[in-house]
Parts: sequence; C-alpha cells; structure tokens
Amino acid sequence: MPTMASVLEDPTLERHFKGHKDAVTCADFSPNCKQLASGSVDKSLMIWNLAPKARAFRFVGHQDVITGVQFSPLGNLVATSSKDRTVRLWTPSMKGESTVFKAHTATIRSVAFSQDGQRLVTASDDKSVKVWSVHRQSFVYSLNLHTNWVRCARFSPDGRLIASCGDDRSVRLWDTSTKHCINCFTDYGGSATFVDFNSSGTCIASAGADSSLKLWDLRTNKLIQHYQVHSAGINSFSFHPSNNYLITGSSDSTVKIMDLLEGRLIYTLHGHKGAVIAVTFSRAGELFASGGADGQVLMWRTNFDTKSYQDVLQQHSRRSTPDPPPHLSDIHPKSPHLHHSQSTAIQISPTVADTQSADPHVIELGQAVHSTMLLNGRMHLTPTRSAANSHHSNGLPARHAASSRVEGLKVGKSSGRAGSTAGSQTEAGGGGRGRREEEEEERGETHPLEVLSGHPSCLDSTLGHIVQQLDILTQTVSVLEERLTLTEDKLKECLLHQSKILKDVRASRGRRRTESEGTDGSPVRFT
Repeated sequence: MPTMASVLEDPTLERHFKGHKDAVTCADFSPNCKQLASGSVDKSLMIWNLAPKARAFRFVGHQDVITGVQFSPLGNLVATSSKDRTVRLWTPSMKGESTVFKAHTATIRSVAFSQDGQRLVTASDDKSVKVWSVHRQSFVYSLNLHTNWVRCARFSPDGRLIASCGDDRSVRLWDTSTKHCINCFTDYGGSATFVDFNSSGTCIASAGADSSLKLWDLRTNKLIQHYQVHSAGINSFSFHPSNNYLITGSSDSTVKIMDLLEGRLIYTLHGHKGAVIAVTFSRAGELFASGGADGQVLMWRTNFDTKSYQDVLQQHSRRSTPDPPPHLSDIHPKSPHLHHSQSTAIQISPTVADTQSADPHVIELGQAVHSTMLLNGRMHLTPTRSAANSHHSNGLPARHAASSRVEGLKVGKSSGRAGSTAGSQTEAGGGGRGRREEEEEERGETHPLEVLSGHPSCLDSTLGHIVQQLDILTQTVSVLEERLTLTEDKLKECLLHQSKILKDVRASRGRRRTESEGTDGSPVRFT
C-alpha cells in the first residue's frame, strides 16, 4: 500500500446511476444532499434521489443537448442551459414544471446561480456573458469583451465578481457593480474550458483543452499553482468546500484529485469508459459525482477529508520531505511549478462493482403544453409538447419500460391495481412485482401511477383532456400575472409622479403665501 494511504483514506464508489441515453454533460448536488441532478446529450434532466431504493425522475423539455445544471442555493429550483439557446428553471418535484426563456442567440454553454439565489449568469457561443434576474426571469446586463465562444461563467461567493473563460484562450474577471473587466489572464495554449472560484473567493482555477489546470491568487493576480497531470483536455473541476482539494474530469477517462495544500496529485480514479465530462463535490464535501460519455453518473464517498489538516501535517512531518507545503494564503506565492503524475497516486480499478444499489426506476416527466418564454425582456407563450406525446419509451431495460405518460398519485384501490397491472405486464417473467406493489399499497405507500405506452385508453384520453384544460388555465394565469406585474409597475410610476406633483404644488403655495405677507405680518388684500 502506498505511503499516502497512511495519511488519507481512499475514496470509494458509493453508487452508480444509469438512466441517461447518451453522454452526461453536467451534474450538481442539491444543498441538502438528498438529490443529484444531471444533464445529458439526450436532452433530458435527471433528478436522482439519493435515498435507498428511491425512484429517479427524467424531465423532458429542452430541444437540444443540456450543457449546464445547477441547484439554487435554497434547492427549490434547478437551472439548466442548452444548445437550444434557452435556459429552463425547473421545480424538482413530481409536477415537472419549468419556465423557459430564450437567453442567447447561440448555444449556451453554462448556467450558474449567485450565492444569494437572486441572479443567474450564462455563457454562450454568441461571445457574451449575460446576467439574469431569477425572480422576474428578465435580462439584467451583458458582458461582451470575449472574442470567441464563452465556455463557462461563475459568480464569486460574495457576488462582486464574475469569472468567465472561452475559446479566445482567455480568463476574464468582471466587476458586477461597474460591469467592467478588471483582469484578463491570457497565457493559455488552447481553449479555456472551465473556470470557478474557491469557496473563500480568494482564488480562481481554470482548466484548458491543453490538459492544464491553473490556480490564480486574486489578491496578487499571480499564478500560484499549475498542474499538468492529465493526458487529454480537462472538461470540468470542482473545489472541495475546505479549499484543500480539487477534483478534475478529463477526456483521458480519469478523475484526478489534487491536494492543493501540498501541491500534488494524490488520487487517480478509473470508473468511466470514455471521457469524464462533469465532476462536482456536494455542498459539504463528503460526496462527489462524476458523469461521462458512457452515460453513467458515478457517486463517490470522499473519505480523504475525514482527518483534520493538522493531523495530516503531523504525519507528513515524519516523512522524508522537509519542505513545508505551499499554502494558498501565501502573501508572496512561489513561482509557478509543474506537477506530474507520481507513482504514489492510488489507482482505483474500473471494475469496482456497485454492490449497494440497483439501477433506480426512472419516471418520465414531460412539460406543460404551454410554457412561458422570455424573449428580449418580454413574456411570450410558446406551445410545447406535453408529457403524453413526448417519448413513449424511455429506452431503459424491460423492467423500466413503463413510462409515466400520466402522472399522479394512487387514489383508492382501483388506481393501485392499475399501477400493479402495468408493472406486472412490464416485467414479464420478473415475478412478484404486482404482489410487492399491493403490499406497499396496504402499508400506505404511494407511488406515481404508471401507464404502459400502448394504445391510449379512455381514461388516458380523459386525463389528457383534463391536463389540456389545466394547461389553458395555467396559460391564462401566466398572462394575468404578467399583466398584473406591468400594472403594478405603472401604478408605482403614477404614484411617484403624483407625489412629485403634490410636492411641487405645496412648494408653490408656500411661495405664494410668503409673497402675500405684508411687512407687518398682515396679509395684503387685493381688490
């Protein structure tokens, strides 16, 4: 066993999630670490529930590849960006509701919330970075100095800065109050693919298609660490919340973990067949996830952060290396240095079996017949496909073929029997599913009603008609909300204008009263 194992515990593969039909492009944990969201080339958003035996939900709505996903700080919204040039705000629940707005004139590469949840920042192939109001879902401002596709943009933890990077080989820092670019790092050998702040906001890291990872100290504007440990481009990375570690995902099919305090590679994880496109730590850092071209989402338990850094330093002091580790908080950082893969990096076998979980059952959720489209600051209603006519099959193995074309909770025993019948028909020869669901029903457990995607039944068409009527009501309410908002704004303007007029009238009356006073204080009479 390598010496590092005496200091750090190895990360372990906790679960794998299979349900995407194509490459996984992005992933994010919910703030309470009960859910994991992932987006894919298959145009769907998956919400994986981390509780044992829990079902997963597939949200269908985007018309092209999903490129970015992030939970809001409160966890009540999930934002996705797509090559279809839109951003969607989803409610991560059984309803599958989403609001969509056209955000750019070209592919959107990333989307991220500000720390207070009030703003969104998007990066696009139209060479711009845009900031949006989450509450009003309206455009706020644009940042336009990039000269090529912008791959990624992120807010600093305090919201005062935005970092962006792109195919013009630059990393830019923007002041959100002045909208000015306050710094530009340009010494890249290729496209800059990903950028983010550490949790304290003192450093940014950026990754490149040239397989390099660079860390910049924002207090000195200097490069403090430079890693060249991958053999292909880095697609994504994530800071551990302690700022002591960083994970990277690369097209060389590996996930690598850097110890930033020591300035060295400590783990290389082999779990994906093909490029690793997305990596992310959970908010507390105890878990991290990776998604790749193989369509899998792997969830790992961190383990290596279980010991305090003081304990790690004490154990390192017994080793043969006398040099103290470089700290990110150094006032005068050391000169840039390269790090190469070392024999002490622990290799985790790609054949690690997931013995703790079976593939979760996937429930497919469509979107409303009408959704709200925001274009150039105005709300538009655009017809979209309903859940009933989206996909009749979710492309999963036979036991998952029942797609929830009609979603709802079981009501009474008749719907319970319908759900168990559908399940037993789906799993021909898979004995016991009908009985199991009946037992769950007797215990009071509820599940979404599952209907096989065969010929539409009378119940199906009736429910579809009801859904259409509800969607029309939703559309009407959306229009009324929009008009109400406009009316409120106009009313505020009128009240402000009226108050100004009243002030002017009072001031003019005061002047006239002063002029009409005589020298002895008695009013002057006019005949």
